Amino acid sequence: VYIGPHCFIGNNCILEDYVCLRSNVALYDNVQIGVRTVIHSNVTCYSETQIGEDCIIHAGAVIGSDGFGNFENQDGTFQKIPQLGNVIIGDNVEIGANTTIDRALIGSTVIENGVKLDNLVHIAHNVRVGENTAMAAQVGISGSVKIGKRNRFGGQVGLSGHIETADDVLIYAQAGVPKSLLEPGTYSGTPARNKLLHFKIEAVLNNLPEIYKDMKKLKEKL
Repeated sequence: VYIGPHCFIGNNCILEDYVCLRSNVALYDNVQIGVRTVIHSNVTCYSETQIGEDCIIHAGAVIGSDGFGNFENQDGTFQKIPQLGNVIIGDNVEIGANTTIDRALIGSTVIENGVKLDNLVHIAHNVRVGENTAMAAQVGISGSVKIGKRNRFGGQVGLSGHIETADDVLIYAQAGVPKSLLEPGTYSGTPARNKLLHFKIEAVLNNLPEIYKDMKKLKEKL
């Protein structure tokens, strides 16, 4: 095991063979890290986090921070809901710089084997990301979403809470997904639709000014 300068390791942590912690890594209590995993500088892993084998976690990532759980009081103030779960990361996962993965309210936020997350991705509490899924920068996944296997998300894709995607779903950049995508395929737009349908809608929208002029002329004649 290699432990760089200024690292903090809490109580009851387990670092398996060939783990590498670069400088300023902080591990809270009861963190487990698998064989040959590399954690770069300024990464923070909150308590109870479990990280598998052969993972790479890039600088500034935060694993296991509290989910966004608050109860709104009648007077408009908020009361924090304790986040009692953890984060479980499988084997051969890569997590980009400044990405955040929130701990679960109850149970676990799960990143399955082979997942690749770009920089500045946010995974909310109680999300499950299926194996070999990849997400480009600035993707945002709301709480309790279940993502299938081999999904591909372009940059700035956003998913609403409590929905799911099928296996083998590809979503184009900046798409907004308000409801479940239960069929494999390629989706784009907001709300996310089948790619070909979205392109047809966009083609019609681009012609709306001319269509409006034609309709106005027809109304004048009538």
